[in-house]
Amino acid sequence: MTAFAEIIDQARAQSLPELVAVVAAALYLAFAIREKIVCWFFAAISTAIYIWLFIEAKLYMESILNVFYLVMAGYGWYQWNVGRTDTSNKPVVTWPLKIHAQAISCIVLLGLANGFLLYIYSDAAFPFIDSLTTWFAIWATYLIAQKVLENWWYWLLIDLASIFIYWSRDLKLTSVLFVLYFIMIPIGLFSWTKSMHKQSR
Repeated sequence: MTAFAEIIDQARAQSLPELVAVVAAALYLAFAIREKIVCWFFAAISTAIYIWLFIEAKLYMESILNVFYLVMAGYGWYQWNVGRTDTSNKPVVTWPLKIHAQAISCIVLLGLANGFLLYIYSDAAFPFIDSLTTWFAIWATYLIAQKVLENWWYWLLIDLASIFIYWSRDLKLTSVLFVLYFIMIPIGLFSWTKSMHKQSR
């Protein structure tokens, strides 16, 4: 059976929760690219469903990550709401390379330690990859809430790894969602860069 046929078969047999989660997640990214605050509403719907779906798939760090995403949906809405004015959105900013280098170093150490614990004490699938993508996603989500431009570069790598993880755990629709994310990320990077330059004039 081809990969496309597998996706079609799963879509037909898929439970309604994953389908709703996928659609809500796609809407989240589409609105985030356009800097629309409603994106956080769709993020909350999607992440609430994925908490349960990832527990079933034995991707425990991904499930915990979605608990964090759910909290960040509220935080992101608050940050974007506080930062905007009657005439413009919260501005897009960029952070120094030093901050990112320090964050990456800490995340790699946390991810490896976390992965080792999962490897020893659980039946988690892909404990090291799952842990690293989770910690990087936590950081990248915080950057989105702060409207830091560099978040898109992190998501490029996170989503690439996630495509593999979800496909191998038989979450085909979610894997396709992350292929869509991967394609849309350059659009988000371009859109936010354009917005930042426009705001600085």
